[in-house]
Amino acid sequence: MSTAVKVEHLSKEYRLGVIGNGSLWKDIQSWTAKLQGKPDPWTKINEESRIGKRERFWALKDINFEVQQGERLGIIGRNGAGKSTLLKILSQITAPTEGVVKMRGHVASLLEVGTGFHPEFTGRENIYLNGAILGMSKADIDRNFDEIVAFSEIEPEFIDTPVKRYSSGMYVRLAFAVAAHLNSEILIADEVLAVGDVKFQEKCLGKMKEVSEKQGRTVLFVSHNIGAVRQLCQTGALLDHGKLLMLDNVDKVADEYAKLIGQ
Repeated sequence: MSTAVKVEHLSKEYRLGVIGNGSLWKDIQSWTAKLQGKPDPWTKINEESRIGKRERFWALKDINFEVQQGERLGIIGRNGAGKSTLLKILSQITAPTEGVVKMRGHVASLLEVGTGFHPEFTGRENIYLNGAILGMSKADIDRNFDEIVAFSEIEPEFIDTPVKRYSSGMYVRLAFAVAAHLNSEILIADEVLAVGDVKFQEKCLGKMKEVSEKQGRTVLFVSHNIGAVRQLCQTGALLDHGKLLMLDNVDKVADEYAKLIGQ
């Protein structure tokens, strides 16, 4: 097998904001004084100037791992561990502060319910819109349209209804159906199945497993549903406070995660 995803010394730093004086005019005066080497006119006696003060936060720090073609990797961790940040970097939504990501093949990402959907467009129109955003040609969408609708379990009478009237479950079913029929080598999914019902979750897990085993697609799956991660993935990655604690067999990683959260 060839390497589909390679992450080397990946780090992501966020700046949590600039603390100012409460108005643009006061901030300009403070910045001007700072550039001229003068005291901040809006700083109280014995108080340090707040202008230019930035809090820094490392969402990820020195992450290294590889994913082979056709492998299904489950990424788990507590809230704030860095899972979604990692997937956003892999999906090229945000850039890393340090490190390198190498990916072989086209990437389809499902990071938020309804991403790429226009609320005023119908389900039919959004299939074409979302498919185009994900890189599908019109001919590909035409060929897979009936199968996409059937997989999404959207009733035929609703496919020409604006999606703003859809439930969150209908949204995610349609979005997943489009991504599942995309001819991509790498599928990235972040908690998208949390909205659907249990039956549809099982269907999606089965579809991801099928395209991995039969088509050689690589799957990166983030979920707090450890049962779903165990069911779908062969390998697990445990993140905590932006660091990769463990990369191993999914059952071993899931057991370590249970210890980490005290279960």
